Amino acid sequence: MLSPVFKPFVEKSPISVMARGMIERVLNPDFMDEWFEATAKEQYTKDLLFSTVLDLMIKVVSGKYKSVHAAYQALEEDIGVSITSVYNKLNGIEPSTSAELVRYATYQVEPIIRKLGGTVRSQMPGKRIKLLDGNCIEKSQHRIKETRSIASGPLPGKSLVVYDPVLRLPIDVFPCEDGHAQERLLLQAVYTTIETDDVWVADRNFCIVEFTCKISCKDAFFIIREHKKYPWESLGKEKYIGKTDTGTVYEQPIVVRDDSGREYKFRRTRIHLKKQTRDGDTDIFIISNLSKRSANARKIAELYRGRWTIETAFQHLTEHLNSEINTLGYPRAALFGFCVALVAYTVMSVIKAALSRVHGVDVIEQQLSGYYVANEISGICPGMMIAIEYDHWHVFRQMTSLELVRELKKLASKVKLSKFKKHPRGPKKPQPKRKSQKNKPHVSTAKLLKQRKR
Repeated sequence: MLSPVFKPFVEKSPISVMARGMIERVLNPDFMDEWFEATAKEQYTKDLLFSTVLDLMIKVVSGKYKSVHAAYQALEEDIGVSITSVYNKLNGIEPSTSAELVRYATYQVEPIIRKLGGTVRSQMPGKRIKLLDGNCIEKSQHRIKETRSIASGPLPGKSLVVYDPVLRLPIDVFPCEDGHAQERLLLQAVYTTIETDDVWVADRNFCIVEFTCKISCKDAFFIIREHKKYPWESLGKEKYIGKTDTGTVYEQPIVVRDDSGREYKFRRTRIHLKKQTRDGDTDIFIISNLSKRSANARKIAELYRGRWTIETAFQHLTEHLNSEINTLGYPRAALFGFCVALVAYTVMSVIKAALSRVHGVDVIEQQLSGYYVANEISGICPGMMIAIEYDHWHVFRQMTSLELVRELKKLASKVKLSKFKKHPRGPKKPQPKRKSQKNKPHVSTAKLLKQRKR
């Protein structure tokens, strides 16, 4: 399918070809400009195309350039407008448009991952597990006039992210421009997305009566850690269930009433931990409306424990992609940057799915380093785009789904995993107590090493 001009890169850096090919497939400029015109409510296209801004931001979040200004300086001739126009465009992109971009990318990528067989076995067959968590964008630099005279860190926004552990990718996002907003207030937007047979897994910050009851009313399910202020009444004594890897499990039936007085019968699971949490808790309480036939108490404890995968995804966004660009102080620009990083993460998920199909899921999960993969892509793609003219990449748009899957597997088979191997560090050693030497703020390393030899 690919022309001979791709051959050197297919042989030497197939991962870069996969990444650039998927960006062409999912985010090709012609379609993205049409998509933006149909999606945006406030903004319109004048001299600067949305596809140009999106391409620039992809280059920043992927690590090719450290900032928007650095990317603009390198691409100024192609962009054709001033840097002020670029920032004005970024600062005006609506959060709803940024969120729709993530949903659109997920919609495009999901069938490809499924055809590649890159999904993880579901712990709840027949139901869709959705992990919900909040992400607060780190403080930005004090570039906006109003922030220059204050010592506090300016927060440009936050989001709720929904992660699918079976597909291993973020499937939805709910951005908010108010960096101080309570995460629970953002749940109003989440309610409309609840579907029958969903299983929502979340931390205690989302344990409110309205959320749990709305999920139950839509014939969906939840596994949420109990908040201390969550009101419930006991319907029976707590019973011993058994032991898990993390502790001893107990369970009791409870009843919860919504604002209208309607009663809901839920289950309250307690895990008495072998080891305290970071907060010093010895017991974790989990509220759920799953039936005992669908999941026993130990299963509920296991499913809640699996919510760490979304936190790992956030960690990968921070470590492998430039997901929080602290030079972007305006909320809409910062949220757009974060959502573009989520889109880049979905592209990485396709690559991971293709590699899993060829080399095995366990091998990729345990040995593949996302850092080295991202580093390879950001290092090779600039030269590759000079060597291979843009028109040659149109082939990825024109492929059928089956042809694309075959091509991705072919490229994955050429990847040398030894180049991208993880190097996990061992447990941290306790630091020795350091001695301060009077009148000696510095020491010579060379002299210390000579002393070691003696």
